[in-house]
Amino acid sequence: MENAPTLGKPVPPHAPGPPRLLDRVRQAIQTRHYSRRTEEAYVFWIRRFLAFHGMRHPNEMGSAEVASFLSHLATRRRVSASTQNQAFSAILFLYRNVLERELTGLETVPRAKRPERVPLVLSQEEVGQILRQLHGSLRLMAALMYGSGLRLLECARLRVKDIDFERHELTVRDGKGQKDRVTMLPDGLAQPLSTHLERVRRLYEQDLAASVDVELPHALALKYPSASRDWAWRWVFPALRTYRDPHTGRRRRHHLHETVLQRAFHDAVRWAGISKPASCHTMRHCFATHLLEAGYDIRTIQELLGHSDVNTTMIYTHVLNRGGRGVRSPFDAFRLLETSAPRPLASPTRPALPSPQPACPRYVERPNPTAGHPTRRQSD
Repeated sequence: MENAPTLGKPVPPHAPGPPRLLDRVRQAIQTRHYSRRTEEAYVFWIRRFLAFHGMRHPNEMGSAEVASFLSHLATRRRVSASTQNQAFSAILFLYRNVLERELTGLETVPRAKRPERVPLVLSQEEVGQILRQLHGSLRLMAALMYGSGLRLLECARLRVKDIDFERHELTVRDGKGQKDRVTMLPDGLAQPLSTHLERVRRLYEQDLAASVDVELPHALALKYPSASRDWAWRWVFPALRTYRDPHTGRRRRHHLHETVLQRAFHDAVRWAGISKPASCHTMRHCFATHLLEAGYDIRTIQELLGHSDVNTTMIYTHVLNRGGRGVRSPFDAFRLLETSAPRPLASPTRPALPSPQPACPRYVERPNPTAGHPTRRQSD
């Protein structure tokens, strides 16, 4: 009884233990303002790394275990070079930024070399065939990706305030690499987009009556509490269903999920009869390629695409080198398949006679009825 707590004295609360390893990883990633997808990918690969070595603590492992895991991914799992490098970056982040430990001997671990691939580009006729297979807001999203050079998520995350109809501009917020940029709004899409926003406005009025708002970036909801109910912050392409925020408990409407357009685009390519592995990102490749074909400057296209280095944009110059870097094949000079007439085949029992040779221009043949054979005389 001497160890029993004394009545009337508050029992001290249980002291919380140290945070778990993966929680520390998430905290380190969020502190550096990495994207959510980067956080999900790093946590996934760190969990795979620990499971591969029997859930040993990473402090008990070193560069040898890291090298064996990467070798397993390349030889047994046969992952791509980008996937292997992503796993390598996740493990390096774990040791350097979470455990604050520098691994020695990683200089001998080679980085996987990514192959240089040429982007798939469709012709303007093929782009039109795909767009005709889409309908409604999905066609408008695909047309914006092609007409403005948007990535899939950049198109899905457009808000009403990002569209400037007077200047015919679209502002991409927090794009790849957390960069903003301004791109064009095609003249042919201004009226369809305005009509689409009228339908979205009616849905917005219904959400106001039902107390449904939207998510704001970072801590903007604390600075502007009423901005989540403002029309300017509404999604251009909202989802059909709402959800309940697990942190605040409020009903909210997200933008249209990117997989909806991905599935519809895949079906449109198949229905159009195009035998190319085109995806939504192919529209962005077509945007840059067709601008280059029209004679626009490479620096202008770099700014519209949001590339930090012009060498990234230079990959689209391959289309200007038609037919193997602009070289014309020597076979095209013959045109045998279009102009030459088919030669009659030789008889199986009698060989084909050679073609008669033309007569010499200095001599002509004149029939001789007395001799029964022609005689030749010198021409005048």
